[in-house]
Amino acid sequence: MLRNVFKLVSTSLLLVGVATSASAQDKTYYAAHHNYRVTTVADGLVHPWSMAWLPNGDMLVTEKPGRLRIIRDGQLLPEAVPGVPPVFYEGQGGLFEILPHPDFEENQWVYLSFAKPVGDNSTTAIIRARLENDRLTDVTEIFAAEANGRSHYGGKMAFDSEGYLYLTAGDRQVPPSGDLAAHPAQDVSNHHGVIVRLHDDGRVPDDNPLVGQAGAMPEIWSYGHRSPQGLAVHPETGDLWMTEHGPQGGDELNLITPGSNYGWPVVGYGVNYGSSAPIHERQTVAGMESPTRFWVPSIAVSGLMIYDGDKFPMWQGSIFVGALVGERISRLEMAEDGRAVIREEELAYDMGRIRDVRQGPDGYIYAAIEDRAGAPTAVVRLEPVE
Repeated sequence: MLRNVFKLVSTSLLLVGVATSASAQDKTYYAAHHNYRVTTVADGLVHPWSMAWLPNGDMLVTEKPGRLRIIRDGQLLPEAVPGVPPVFYEGQGGLFEILPHPDFEENQWVYLSFAKPVGDNSTTAIIRARLENDRLTDVTEIFAAEANGRSHYGGKMAFDSEGYLYLTAGDRQVPPSGDLAAHPAQDVSNHHGVIVRLHDDGRVPDDNPLVGQAGAMPEIWSYGHRSPQGLAVHPETGDLWMTEHGPQGGDELNLITPGSNYGWPVVGYGVNYGSSAPIHERQTVAGMESPTRFWVPSIAVSGLMIYDGDKFPMWQGSIFVGALVGERISRLEMAEDGRAVIREEELAYDMGRIRDVRQGPDGYIYAAIEDRAGAPTAVVRLEPVE
């Protein structure tokens, strides 16, 4: 029986591999340049959402209900880290990203993004805290978005090489109707559908693109986004990349440039939920950025990572995109300049909903798997097979 099919989309090349075992732990997956196996790092987690590592090797994992967990020496510690603020855990809300400061060894700062309760509603917020002796202290809120709702929170964070902090905030699922140009994601006087750029203490950098513009939120770095689900800084070029959900179709991979408008909901490739009726009159408009890659039908993009490790040397420079509905990791092989997709390959495609994908400090590829239907959740690791 032919199994483990993966696609090299751009070249229309289809390769087929044969599994060595019915067990996912023993199975060899066949892929371009590198075969690999998948091993379980930790299970028993509840909706794992984000992963990060500390200099001592500890892995930090957020659980959406509002818990920060530690995996130490290959073991999930039984107790959650105390000090996490209350989260709005409902629907798409909860605890999102964990991100250590680039100088964690000196300052012990970590950052958590989460759905912050605001009365009966919620917004996307960031706290900064010191992680010492397996607990959070000096917990301080450094940002809260001016955009309330119960969905499309964003919540992805990244530091660039200069120490600036980026955060995604979704459009809060405001329906696109009537005058699409009047949608809140096209209005820079709020934080609907934006990426913000901050100093590490939450202050606004003086060179942000909208600083000094009357009525504009000075934190905004880019806008016109729908539901950003992945964010990563290229380790060599410094380019900022993000992925976002389209509605019914039209997920996007975007190269982010300061002050740019990414078009939602004026332009896009999706249709209204439950129908084939188009939302957009056009798919390109002058002054609005087009995606580097888009998916129709939607794969429900999630975590984003750009690989530069040594365990999979032929995959260096590839962009890895998790998928929820697609239940896979998509490896996007990039052109020499790192800004165009040559082909796409499907990895880790039979294990469930991939919520996050990361490169570990050991050069292996890690994925957080969730499944709202109640299937087991886990953190797993992709390891090369010679």
